[in-house]
Amino acid sequence: MDVGRRVAVPFFFVAVKYGKIPDEDQVDLLPGVDFSLPPDHVDTKAGLASGLGEGSFHVRAGGTMWTIRPWRGTVYPEKAPQRTWPVHYGAAFGNIELNATHYRIHPPERMAQWAEDMPADFRFCAKFPAIISHYRRFNDCVGPTDDFVMGLDALGAKRGPSFVQLPPHFAPHHGDRLVDYLKQWPEEFEVAVEFRHPGWFEGGAEAERVWDAMAQLRIGSVISDTALRRDAVHMRMTAPFLLLRFGGYQGHPSDRQRLMAWCDRLSLWRDQGLKSVDLLVHQPDSVHTPDTCRLFAELASSRLGVEVRTPSPTLF
Repeated sequence: MDVGRRVAVPFFFVAVKYGKIPDEDQVDLLPGVDFSLPPDHVDTKAGLASGLGEGSFHVRAGGTMWTIRPWRGTVYPEKAPQRTWPVHYGAAFGNIELNATHYRIHPPERMAQWAEDMPADFRFCAKFPAIISHYRRFNDCVGPTDDFVMGLDALGAKRGPSFVQLPPHFAPHHGDRLVDYLKQWPEEFEVAVEFRHPGWFEGGAEAERVWDAMAQLRIGSVISDTALRRDAVHMRMTAPFLLLRFGGYQGHPSDRQRLMAWCDRLSLWRDQGLKSVDLLVHQPDSVHTPDTCRLFAELASSRLGVEVRTPSPTLF
């Protein structure tokens, strides 16, 4: 594959698909994508340094939901009732991107039940409710924030870093309201921000003020590795934990190439203070998510020397 030839990015894909190449275009577009990881941002070493001496290094991998019917007979027992799928998911994966919290704020009792179904080392990476990030856009959010925090608190020790996914049109000139909101966020709850508007990666003064504030507050920065938004692979760490949202292509050779490069970069970052990594795998319809997690676990074992829980090739 010619990884040096860069493909033109259709605007429609950037705005609507957020960098995901549609199935019908993958044969034409995938060979032209330069998936190489950029150099670290100049501030990354300082952002990671606060994790030095804080304890062991943890790496987890998982998907975006547990209601995947094609997993029956592999990840889940063939005849297991759907109500038991969360238990089987937790036995097979180390984390989940909890998108359910984006669409509604679940009561603490529901969150506590989900946590109870999972093993002790499992982590929920909850996406912020849309009412906060998309509808109210961080204005007048005390009520929904309190409700969301109560749910996160109910997860107990199984609460991983949560994350704010900003709307695509939330540009740097809106940054002050984001910073004001993050300053009120409870320090004991790890949180990261996923930027989508291209202006966040262009080095403008308004964006830099937000990046600097995040580093001061130890707010993490989500990295989204997707084919047609390579600007979002910003390599700028503002805290010693990483949420890596990985958009895969159903076992295409580029998936291995990319995950191998990530393991090598994570090895470097571990030496600089990185304390935890949550790989959040996005595959079409999630069918290939277990295979991608297994591949990552294989590479993490050989290149990082860490074990990552993933489904056995055939469980049932």
